[in-house]
Amino acid sequence: MAFRALVRLRRRSATAFGVYLATALGFFISVVATRTLGVGGYARFATVLAVVGFFQMLLDLTVEEALVKYGFRYSTAEDWGRFRRLFELAIAYKLIGGALGTVASAVLAGVAQWIWSGEHLGLPMLIGAFIPLAQSLEGVAAGALILRQRYDLRAHFSAVSMALRVLGIGIGSIYGVPGAVGGMLVAQVLASAAIGSAGLAAFRRFPSGARARLGADSLDFRRFVISSTIGSSLVSARSQIGVPLVGVVAPFAQAGYFRNAQAPLTGFAALSTPARLVLLTDQTADFERGHHDRMVRSLRRYIVWSTAIMVVAVPVLWWAMPWLIGIPYGAAFREHATAAARILLIVGALQLVFAWSDTLPITLGRPGLRIVAHVLELVVFVPFLLVFGHAWGATGAAIAVLISTAAFCALWAVLIVRLRHDLAGRVRPGAVTAA
Repeated sequence: MAFRALVRLRRRSATAFGVYLATALGFFISVVATRTLGVGGYARFATVLAVVGFFQMLLDLTVEEALVKYGFRYSTAEDWGRFRRLFELAIAYKLIGGALGTVASAVLAGVAQWIWSGEHLGLPMLIGAFIPLAQSLEGVAAGALILRQRYDLRAHFSAVSMALRVLGIGIGSIYGVPGAVGGMLVAQVLASAAIGSAGLAAFRRFPSGARARLGADSLDFRRFVISSTIGSSLVSARSQIGVPLVGVVAPFAQAGYFRNAQAPLTGFAALSTPARLVLLTDQTADFERGHHDRMVRSLRRYIVWSTAIMVVAVPVLWWAMPWLIGIPYGAAFREHATAAARILLIVGALQLVFAWSDTLPITLGRPGLRIVAHVLELVVFVPFLLVFGHAWGATGAAIAVLISTAAFCALWAVLIVRLRHDLAGRVRPGAVTAA
């Protein structure tokens, strides 16, 4: 027992290290791109990546969550035939989603000159259109690692991916925005190959079994995938659409200011990522094995500790924000992005405390709950962004994010009370529904 606890602690520590290294490298990517491309070039680069990321998440068939949920179920039951069928379906779904994202981004590249007149986004957007297809199977490989409870390796490959992107953008930006986006594409191909190899090795360590259909679980599995896909699409619409819309309703440079003002969101998301990986892996395993009390204790610990950390961290970071923005990005960003970054600092703190809202619906087999919450968030976000973004640029967009996030958190505060029966284990652990 002590040895297992030590192994778990080592893996969690390694996960945190990998995630934080990946985040630091991701921050360095924005610094390199900002410094080499300039304010205007960086605004174009950020807009291209936001558009590609939007279509990638919007059209992606989000099978990773169902893969983890059902993967733990079948491995616990030693149902290796259906376990392997699960991976076959996951690969097919991800390839379809990646192809759809590539096609949609390529189509938009053809009309980009009319949407963002004079910004020459067509060529870089066409190059970036292939990123969704290049990244499509990364989630399946990550799922295999998580099912081996090797979330530490998943985090390490995230760091490898970011390191490759830094190198790709650093070299590609010599040739302008198209070169920087091309560097991202090459880096993604290499990163997907690396984690794909590790995921295949992890999958092969599971026992083999005669190929079998999902049978009675087939319909619920597809409902789970559809619900997860809708939820991810809504997250995409809120997280990615902001930068392109700011570039439409406000002076185009504001898109770059708004993108870099999101640094607090990135930082806090990274801070919570190891916890989310652990919560998803351990809580789902505990739920499927009937250990509901253990699942609830870990959820409570996360809420208490994350809230305490934010109460201390937010005032300090608020005071230091002008330097945190100005030193890496320059005087222009310090002047025009600090106010937005301070607002998004509060947003990031709220998102960190409520990070469990991403994993708990998967654990309980009720991914549709995320749809309800994210629909509310998006319905509130877009109108406020159009109005406030037009009036105050990056700062107005940040206010819109804060209002929509507050609505999201308020709804989840209500939902967590209504889920008390599920958390107490008064539902059948195998009852997976889409609502």
